[in-house]
Amino acid sequence: QVQLVESGGGLVQAGGSLRVSCAASGRTFYLYHMGWFRQVPGKEREFVAGVSRSAYIDYADSVNGRFAISRDNPKNTVYLQMNSLKPEDTAVYYCAAVIGELGVRPPLSEYSYDVWGQGTQVTVSS
Repeated sequence: QVQLVESGGGLVQAGGSLRVSCAASGRTFYLYHMGWFRQVPGKEREFVAGVSRSAYIDYADSVNGRFAISRDNPKNTVYLQMNSLKPEDTAVYYCAAVIGELGVRPPLSEYSYDVWGQGTQVTVSS
């Protein structure tokens, strides 16, 4: 089972950009569907973006067209490029992983993932 470590969070002004990364341990990263979720205090964790082991990609409606998820299998890393950031994007961003089948889309539910990173704070000021 991989272990996940996020990095790259921080403070950015509205309209700015930020890229968060998630590095996975081990040699089996390519077997995993990868997802990004976010959570604010008092609210449930929500799906942001996912990329399957077959490189199918899905986005939440709230970030579609602004965020871009990508994976680099040789580097065991998944990225989330966030552009045109809004104050409502402020949250702790979590990386998640689950071993998946070829040819399917990434899961959208947090309950489908069984490996999680520790999270990285993203704060967007107005």
